[in-house]
Amino acid sequence: MIQDLALILVVAGIVTLVFKRLKQPLVLGYIVAGFLVSPHMPLTASVADMANIHLWADIGVMFLLFSLGLDFSFKKILKMGASPIISTVTIIFSMSMLGIIVGHLFGWTKMDCIFLGGMLAMSSTTIIYKAFDDLGLRQQQFAGLVMSVLILEDILAIVMMVMLSAIAGGGNPDGGQMVGSVLKIGFFLVLWLVVGIFAVPLFLRKVRRLINAEVLLIVSLGLCCAMAVFSTKVGFSSAFGAFIMGSILAETVEAERIEKLVEPVKNLFGAIFFVSVGMLVDPQILVDYAFPILTLVLTILVGQSVFGSMAFILGGESLKSAMRCGFSMAQIGEFSFIIASLGLSLGVIGDFLYPVVVAVSVITTFLTPYMIRLATPVYNTLEPRLPSRLISSLNHLSTSRSETTARSGHNSLWKRLLKQMTINTVVYSILSTAVIALMFMFVLPLTRRMLPGWELHWYANAITGSLTVLLIAPFLRAMVMKKNRSEEWKALWAESNRNRLPLLFTILVRFVIAVNFIFYICNYLSRFTPAIMITIGVVLILLIVASRRIKHNSIRLERLFINNLRSRDIEAQVHGRKRPLYENRLLDRDIHIADFEVPIDSRWAGSTLKELALGRKYGVHVSSILRGSRRLNIPDGDSIIFPADHLQVIGSDEQLSQLHHALQTDILGDDPELEKREMRLRQLIIGTDSPFIGQTLEESGIRSHYSCMVVGLEEGKENLSTFSPKRRFKEGDIIWIVGEQESLDSLLK
Repeated sequence: MIQDLALILVVAGIVTLVFKRLKQPLVLGYIVAGFLVSPHMPLTASVADMANIHLWADIGVMFLLFSLGLDFSFKKILKMGASPIISTVTIIFSMSMLGIIVGHLFGWTKMDCIFLGGMLAMSSTTIIYKAFDDLGLRQQQFAGLVMSVLILEDILAIVMMVMLSAIAGGGNPDGGQMVGSVLKIGFFLVLWLVVGIFAVPLFLRKVRRLINAEVLLIVSLGLCCAMAVFSTKVGFSSAFGAFIMGSILAETVEAERIEKLVEPVKNLFGAIFFVSVGMLVDPQILVDYAFPILTLVLTILVGQSVFGSMAFILGGESLKSAMRCGFSMAQIGEFSFIIASLGLSLGVIGDFLYPVVVAVSVITTFLTPYMIRLATPVYNTLEPRLPSRLISSLNHLSTSRSETTARSGHNSLWKRLLKQMTINTVVYSILSTAVIALMFMFVLPLTRRMLPGWELHWYANAITGSLTVLLIAPFLRAMVMKKNRSEEWKALWAESNRNRLPLLFTILVRFVIAVNFIFYICNYLSRFTPAIMITIGVVLILLIVASRRIKHNSIRLERLFINNLRSRDIEAQVHGRKRPLYENRLLDRDIHIADFEVPIDSRWAGSTLKELALGRKYGVHVSSILRGSRRLNIPDGDSIIFPADHLQVIGSDEQLSQLHHALQTDILGDDPELEKREMRLRQLIIGTDSPFIGQTLEESGIRSHYSCMVVGLEEGKENLSTFSPKRRFKEGDIIWIVGEQESLDSLLK
């Protein structure tokens, strides 16, 4: 295992140095390194045990998605509304149909075509994330849109796998199995996010004084792995669980620290993952299936460029932004491999399809950076040939859509109220269901063992049922009473008498749902008649609603959850890092705010904004400078830039890209004679023939001429005495001097 790891890292290091020299994305270098160390290359050393490499590659995918979750939380997707959902569904449907059609043209079997469609629909989150990182595009506006769609694709990939399994088994993918899969994903997604955002920030806050960088790294990776294990236990992938935990930690105050601490781990295992992808390339498969591979590559490149751009336009993006998004997604990756593995394990696809898909993935991965860069030139070529009215309509589609949504949301009180009530009911129902399941799975068997015998069996059931009702009581109360005194409710109640009966009906519906939970508990633990159980449910819900203690507990839990959810925003406000409200709402869609960190060794450090002239050179405006816990808004030309400053800059994607390139390249660089410049401490005794006798420090030229510094005078004391600048050297003085070796040698001569 160590031998394989050494081979991988040494070859990957050499190849990536070459790619860095050629200014190519490192992910391509990793794939080339994997191809060189694979068993298919007889002229080079090969990895001995592929199983270990695949295991580490799975860990790499897990940590990559964990880092992705830290960098891109679910709150960002929710703020974007329905746009990512529309784009995701359109892309998956279009590319799946395109894959099925291409498979039929090659005369492949029906199952090969169906699975091929699923593979071509899944763009690679890890590859695009890495490409954006390598190209310095992560802070650009379109990159956030792409990552939103990719996250939703990863979630829907699980649904697709269930659907493909049902088709392979001869089942009906539109039946109960499909619906059950969607409900299962939604149930666990809401449960994990709600419980995680409630518990994890609270835990980190309690142990904050005990946590240093090392402990925080171990705790974060432990939470990541724990959620990955739990995810696999309920039928999902470990990478999906890792992403969920990253999204949870992204809402904590420690998110930025965790991201920096995890980055080296992510880089190591992520490199192994991309190397393992390169190992799967078989030159013989490339030869035998050269034409299908090239056809599939063109299908992905053209299909994603066309249908992907159309999908983002339907989602409300301008034509230029939509094309940049669509061109960025022109590849397939890890979920395509998983779908291919599923088909092989079910025995429904040909053995040739997996290596073909891997070859297509490698080629499209190679082309990903170039496709990202190609989008803008294609747009510039296409724009003059399209009617100006069409371009204008597409560019303002999303603006008009958001304004319409805002107007309709403002005027439709019913819509807002029912939406809020539905969300509350679903969330509290999921929490209540989870509590009931845990109590019946763990507490009920325990109480029955503690109270054995048929006579005590009823006591065990009664104790478990009572504890379960007490635990879910705050959830049931919030389900029934939440939003009953909201502004929308009051406005509708006062607006018309016709609204009052429907408003009361919403309370009745939620009351019935709450009673059903009590009914289920009674039905599971007792043999009462339905009438008695319904009566017990109604009475208990009325008591829960009337209880002041349960009311306070319910409000306290909800406030704690909201504070945890907003903890990062609150911390940013306290330290002055909260972004302006007008961000992402500027009239020109190509203008937005981006963050840049000044490198430690930047040549800009120490210069004023007037001297840098960023507005004249790049056309951007610095709106804020974040320095530690301080924030300088609207800095003037005399403001000085310091190393590690965070600049908030307003500009277009092109302007910000030029600024990013200049900031990353205009650095001092490494000192080639760094070792020679080490400072050394030497003792110097003033002899009878010394030219320094009778001279002061300034007259001696020790600092100005020899570039050395006198640090003290030795007078037989425990510590050195300070050498006064006005004191004159005397014969027998013992002084201590610090300087570079070359300077000391010149002085001592």
